[in-house]
Amino acid sequence: MEMPAPKSGRLASKPELASRLCAVLPSDAVIEAPEELKAYECDALSAYRCPPLLAVLPETTEQVAKVMNICHEMGVPVVPRGAGTSLAGGALPTADAVILGVARLREVLEINTSDRYIRVQSGMTNLSVTAAVEDEGFFYAPDPSSQLACAIAGNIAMNSGGAHCLKYGVTTNNLLGVTMVMADGEVVEIGGAVMDAPGLDLLGLICGSEGQLGIVTEATLRILPKPEGARPVLFGFDSSEVAGACVADIIRSGLIPVAIEFMDRPIIRATEDFAEAGYPDCEALLIVEVEGSEQEIADQLARIIGIAKRHDPVAIRESASAEESTRIWLGRKSAFGAMGQMGDYICLDGTIPVGELPAVLKRIAELGETHGHMVGNVFHAGDGNMHPLILYNANEPGQLESAERLGAEILKLCVDVGGCLTGEHGVGVEKRELMTHQFAPVDLEMQMTVKDVFDPEWLLNPAKVFPLAVSAGRRAGR
Repeated sequence: MEMPAPKSGRLASKPELASRLCAVLPSDAVIEAPEELKAYECDALSAYRCPPLLAVLPETTEQVAKVMNICHEMGVPVVPRGAGTSLAGGALPTADAVILGVARLREVLEINTSDRYIRVQSGMTNLSVTAAVEDEGFFYAPDPSSQLACAIAGNIAMNSGGAHCLKYGVTTNNLLGVTMVMADGEVVEIGGAVMDAPGLDLLGLICGSEGQLGIVTEATLRILPKPEGARPVLFGFDSSEVAGACVADIIRSGLIPVAIEFMDRPIIRATEDFAEAGYPDCEALLIVEVEGSEQEIADQLARIIGIAKRHDPVAIRESASAEESTRIWLGRKSAFGAMGQMGDYICLDGTIPVGELPAVLKRIAELGETHGHMVGNVFHAGDGNMHPLILYNANEPGQLESAERLGAEILKLCVDVGGCLTGEHGVGVEKRELMTHQFAPVDLEMQMTVKDVFDPEWLLNPAKVFPLAVSAGRRAGR
């Protein structure tokens, strides 16, 4: 993962930069000490590390604007950081960049249950948004696995989804508006607390832009009434391919469960050792959840069980209580932590058409054997958002590089069957050099033209998303 060399002039400007930032921020909001900057040298893609020049922790939009203005005047890059849970290196700094963390932007600014929205500062965690409205009978739908820790800012940057995005959509489907600070410190309002804001859909550009266009400090989010009830059913199968075929048949039937989650044998074994969820001994399992009234739930589950039985499941476990529902979900919610007990891993998130699941799962297994790596699969099967986990030994020379080569082949496979490089983790640095496999030169040119408009000096989140040679060539020719 090559990163551009730091510019000596920026490194030399550190004392002046720190002095100017300290003048506009609280005394403890500017982090300079090398030992303290180590906390910001990487995100959840921890194989790559680089301490930033400085880190700042503003508390208001006005403070963010002042920071951006100073950095813009001094020509210093800024890397936005939410909670640091990015699995694609989205918050990896360069040595001459300032990390701007939004962790102290944690206030609820407005709750409007009549019009079904909440306005929050972007440093709030995903789960805390639901906590703020659940006593009123509402919830915030996107629910990434890291929802206990991940920030709304990062969810917006990567257009995060989660287990329940099959029915409710990902972040872009639940985002109504943002307050954003531009690269030069200008504050703009995009969208708002309306169903359809007038004018160009700039919000669609911002959501998923990975910190390339501005710093989101506030967000207006759609909230929804809690469903009357929900119930999962668990199916075990003799092969991943059969489980994938079952998913395709459920979607083909026209049923829209709230979630369809997939786990294969390596993940099942890991989660049983870790969480003891009581999963069956099988090659793959599905967790399918539906919601509604008791009659609606019973009808949907009967139809889904009927579809699953055509694929000869080795186990069917329909929840009969809230405790059993929690137990069914326990292993799935613990999967990523459980795999961490087995060793180092790379977590991918290519997305494919649901009908391609059986063939792609088979091919991933073949690629894993060829490269000599165990691959565990746990993912949002209903919308084809794959999460292959490639295990490797970080202490063995060459293992990381071998795992990355396997990951690149899997991601290219996703594109080749009609899918895309990322579903919710973003491109970051992890998939940066693979962008040419999905996008033609004219496509990348159009994307970089948009960045030119928002960030003419290319100071926001450097060395991410666009292949280095492509972005360097474009800037050299301007």
